Amino acid sequence: MTALSYAVSDSMTMLRRNLRRMRRYPSMTAILIGMPLVFLLLFVYVFGGTLGAGLDGPVLATGAAGRAAYVEYVLPGIIVLTLATAAQGVAITVAMDMTEGIIARFRTMAISRASVLTGHVVGSVIQALLGVAVILGVGMLIGFRPTATPVEWLGTLGLLTLIGLALTWLTVALGMVSGSVETASNLPMPLILLPFFGSGFVPTESLPTGLRWFAEYQPFTPIIETLRGLLTGSPIGNSGYAAVAWCVGLTLAGYLWARVAYQRLPNR
Repeated sequence: MTALSYAVSDSMTMLRRNLRRMRRYPSMTAILIGMPLVFLLLFVYVFGGTLGAGLDGPVLATGAAGRAAYVEYVLPGIIVLTLATAAQGVAITVAMDMTEGIIARFRTMAISRASVLTGHVVGSVIQALLGVAVILGVGMLIGFRPTATPVEWLGTLGLLTLIGLALTWLTVALGMVSGSVETASNLPMPLILLPFFGSGFVPTESLPTGLRWFAEYQPFTPIIETLRGLLTGSPIGNSGYAAVAWCVGLTLAGYLWARVAYQRLPNR
């Protein structure tokens, strides 16, 4: 077998390990999905009528109004929030492996070093996509009606995978440098808050000037706008290019950071 074959085989082993952990501890998955689900129901049923009445432009072009319009508007932001909470989960699991010494044990074994982190990343992306499927299903039950074509659904899946990879590599690095599980659970919090300070819940035009500038230039806004366009048919403009660029950049930064942090671990 070649070095690449060994790396792929070891990565699949580590992926199975993480999938088994997910199956044995379903409460973690439930918590990661539960928070975005609560926000979806809260914003739609408590604030949706008022916020939906203030929407105009592309969202209302679908014919929806009021709470129905707000469901169409807010769901892409909730999807990104779901991906961010799933990424927080991988930071916790990586920190658990670090503090319990299992990663130090893996480093003494004849396995590909890359496989240890790759198994965490791929497992987390799968968990995140399952969470997105649940959110989409609940969204459709409460009135979300996507207009995406088959090609747009493929584009949505590709973008969701890119977002998952970007956030997961970043939080893997955060989990490795945390030092404790408690710290690892807190460090990714800005990723969970950013959708609220973008176009996830209200249009950026409604924000005060300083906050609007931040919302328009932070990474989650073009990502949310691209998802919204793919799912509901609203104009995407240059958001698609910006979303892919942010995802690729964050993935590369997170991967390099995690790789350096892993290589700096002391040999035992």
